[in-house]
Amino acid sequence: MHQCHPIGYLLFLAMTTVLFLGHAASHAAERNEEADGQDTPGYLADVFSRGSGGYPQIRIPSVVTTQNGVILAFAEGRQYDDHSENDIIMKRSTDGGASWGPLQVLSDMGSDSLNDPCAVALDDGRVLLLFQRFPRGYHARIMAHTEMADLGYGGPTNTQSFLTFSDDDGLTWSEPEDVTRALRREDAISIGSPGIGIQLEFGEHKGRIVLPLYEVIPLGDGDRYWYNCAAFSDDGGRTWQLGARVPHGDVEGYANEAQIVELEDGRILMNARNTTDKPCRKVSVSHDGGQTWEPMREDCALVAPPCMGSIITYPHPATGRQLVLVSLPNTPGSRSNGTIFISSDGGRTWPIKRVIYPGEFGYSCLTILPDGRIGCLYERDDADNYQAAHITFAAFDIEWLLGGGQM
Repeated sequence: MHQCHPIGYLLFLAMTTVLFLGHAASHAAERNEEADGQDTPGYLADVFSRGSGGYPQIRIPSVVTTQNGVILAFAEGRQYDDHSENDIIMKRSTDGGASWGPLQVLSDMGSDSLNDPCAVALDDGRVLLLFQRFPRGYHARIMAHTEMADLGYGGPTNTQSFLTFSDDDGLTWSEPEDVTRALRREDAISIGSPGIGIQLEFGEHKGRIVLPLYEVIPLGDGDRYWYNCAAFSDDGGRTWQLGARVPHGDVEGYANEAQIVELEDGRILMNARNTTDKPCRKVSVSHDGGQTWEPMREDCALVAPPCMGSIITYPHPATGRQLVLVSLPNTPGSRSNGTIFISSDGGRTWPIKRVIYPGEFGYSCLTILPDGRIGCLYERDDADNYQAAHITFAAFDIEWLLGGGQM
């Protein structure tokens, strides 16, 4: 048998390592150049960009990691704004977000607008996706080219909620099912929060699927207000119930687009977009699996303009205790300075935050990757104009996010 000389073998390993690191650095530099100067350590890829798939605008990211480790990124393919013959689109990644497959159109309903993708990856491998349909010319607010949608179900001027699912990591999807009557009250015209839902892990409601929602209530003359709530299913998503509305509380204004997490003690924490100019988030807690909620209150430690944000939980690398992570544009008056906030006390305080993208930063969605990193799919550049030049995917080690901080 031929035996390798130890010194020669070490030299071979050293040369191989240098070549590998040089190759990796070259590719990292190429990726950063493609990101228009984006130098965040976690940058991986622009998943969607203006013009992708022939869509002049792409917005509203949602991302989940399946039980088999496939990452699914969803968005709205738009013609110009949030009511412009929008389609629900998707891409898949099988390598931790480093590369992405071709753009797939999951649902196209012609001239009607499809909005607000909200996905949840279940323990049994199924992925559910909820989205909303607005008839052409009707929306949840009056704009230059839309009227306020009407109350009711199934008519030509009514909004609808659709649910579809995949059992093969996003390769194929079921025919969308109209679930409007189960998810909307008669006095609301619209319902749905973009982002992700959750499946409960603790307590008497373990296994329950919970989707965050918000309802638009018309007041006449184009005026409106909002209520938050949640829908839940105890049979794997076959049937749904609508929980009580979150009381507005004694804070100014309302909340709308919300995300939720389950805390270690079984409570559900809701974190929602503020509808006033006050740079705070609105939050509420449910003690019964999303059926009822405490009155809404403000969390002004999370400084952000009115914008959708994301929230997930993650085990502390040293203690295993639950951390709560929130991604937001961390500025009082503009969508910029994308930041991840970290709490170790169930969202009561936020002692650590880390900037992941200092430029214009809009909607975002967090997920946990197969290798334990945290992934963030976020809108960047031109975000302060309610647009997005790119929807970018980045991933970070929890140690980097903690930055050496003790929690």
